[in-house]
Formats: sequence, structure tokens, C-alpha cells
Amino acid sequence: MNLVGEQVLLRIYLQSADRAPYLPTFERIIKAARSEKMAGATVLRGILGAGYHGLLQGSPWSLARHEPIIVEIVDTPEKIARFVHEQLDQIMVGGMLTLERASVMMYRASSGFPVQPQPSAPPAAPLQLAGMLQPLSTLPQIQPGPHMKTQENGVLVRVFIGESDRFEDKPLYEKIVLKVRELGLAGATVLRGTEGFGAHSILHTNRLLAMSSDLPIVIEIVDSEDKIKLLLPHLETMVKEGLITMEYVAVLLYRHGEADKGPAGG
Repeated sequence: MNLVGEQVLLRIYLQSADRAPYLPTFERIIKAARSEKMAGATVLRGILGAGYHGLLQGSPWSLARHEPIIVEIVDTPEKIARFVHEQLDQIMVGGMLTLERASVMMYRASSGFPVQPQPSAPPAAPLQLAGMLQPLSTLPQIQPGPHMKTQENGVLVRVFIGESDRFEDKPLYEKIVLKVRELGLAGATVLRGTEGFGAHSILHTNRLLAMSSDLPIVIEIVDSEDKIKLLLPHLETMVKEGLITMEYVAVLLYRHGEADKGPAGG
């Protein structure tokens, strides 16, 4: 399966106990996504939120923990559309879906090579940013205020890996964050999922009866295009299995001191 290129990121916003005491919607979605052989899915669990049922906040005193849940699935536009119409229409009892562009730069299985490689295929091209299909003309131009110093175009990179993935005897997500800091990028955020599967389609979950040491990890990195390009060769070397997507975004910088530098200033 060659997923590299212009694809779609489907985000599904739910609550964890929307079908209590029965199997919650997010678990039904993961099961359906695996059966449809989607490229991968990640479940991210929030700690506080508000939805159509009111305030969502986990409580240690409740058997049904009403927490916000986001399920993220990246795949081709055709597969996402079919999944929404044929699966989600039957599964969803409430919630919200969003669709956004996700240009896939890498999709690798555990062998470290593209999924289902062809023996006669030419060597894979170096990891590189996709072109901007449409300028960010539909986004509002927000005028800088007392604390907002600038608005500029940037790149959001998402790296989907496993918690047990390692590089040079350290957790891969830690090495990526250290590399981001070493290169002087604005920063990185590491998110730990609670359930998901990837290129090898093995389900990982943190549920008590199916404890996994390889929970999904999402690393989000935002910076200028030039700074992101410095990181790409390192990601290509470090990520042996996983998914990497990118998107052009508008970056709003808040700085309260001259020493606090953003993406443009390193």
C-alpha cells in the first residue's frame, strides 16, 4: 500500500462512555477501521472537555468515565469517504467529525521499508515537504496585538510511532524531541494515545486486561518551512516504522520578552 502523497486526516470527537455500559463508540470505530484495513488509527484521551452531553471530566468515583476522546485516522480520500458512509453512519450515536488535508511523507512497516515494496521499484525519494496545493487564502489575517508579535506561514509535522520504538538505545520519541531542540526548532509536543494500530495492524491498548507497552505516540512539530526541512533527513533515518504527515498552517506567535524567540527567530 503506497500511502505517500495527498491524503485525508479524519478526526472523530467523542466521549469515552457514550454507550455505557456497552462497548463505547471509539472502540467500535477502531474495530471497524481494522476490519476495513485502514492505514492506521490512534485514540487520544482528554482530561476535560465539553460536548453535547455537557461537561466531560473523568471521575475516580464513577464506573463510567465520561472523558473526551479523539480518534484520528489517516488514509486515502476514497477510503475515508467509504468508511464514513459505510461504517460511521452505522456506529455513531453522537459526536463530531472533521476532515483536513494530510500530506503523507512516510508510511513504513516494521521492516523499515515502504509497505508492500516492489522488488524492481526505484529507491525511495528522500523525505521532503509537499507543495502547497492552495495558499492559506481562506484563513483570516489576524492583525498583531499587544502580545501577538506576528502571523506567518509555517508547517505542522505529525509523526505517528509506537511508545516502544527506539533509536540508539533510547525511546524514539525522546530522540526526536532532542533532535528538534538541537536543531533550534520552536518545539515539539509528544502525545500518548490510549489505543490504536499502525502499518502492521497490531492493536495496542492501555486497558487493564490487555496492557500494552507499545501505545501509540504522536509527535507534533510546528515551525517555519526552512526549519522543518532541517529536520526531515533525521526523521528519515530515525523512523523505521510509522507514519509522518505534514500540513501548511498559519502560525500566530505570542512573545512576552525579547529572549523568547519563536519559529522565525529560532
